[in-house]
Amino acid sequence: MTRRAGDPTPPAKPTRAQRKAELLSRIEQQRIDILVEAERWQLAAAPLDAGWQRLKRYRGLVYLAGGALLVGSARHPNSLIRLVKRLAAGGLLLNRARRLL
Repeated sequence: MTRRAGDPTPPAKPTRAQRKAELLSRIEQQRIDILVEAERWQLAAAPLDAGWQRLKRYRGLVYLAGGALLVGSARHPNSLIRLVKRLAAGGLLLNRARRLL
């Protein structure tokens, strides 16, 4: 196949060094994107982490209360069901009051 005078030149094939430089720049950009997203994720999860740390402080008390509830529920299961219903209603009431205020 012969070339004519008005034909555009075909695109030059990138050299190995050019391809390597392009790939390295893409990898560097991906690393930056990962760092930015990790920071965003840390900021979004910070309230959850703080709440978990607060719960961990009272872990012993939670275990003790859970054990007491377990023993009490084994002896009187109906009273535990009543208690759970009252706690759920109280929690819903507090949530609704918080929204109104």
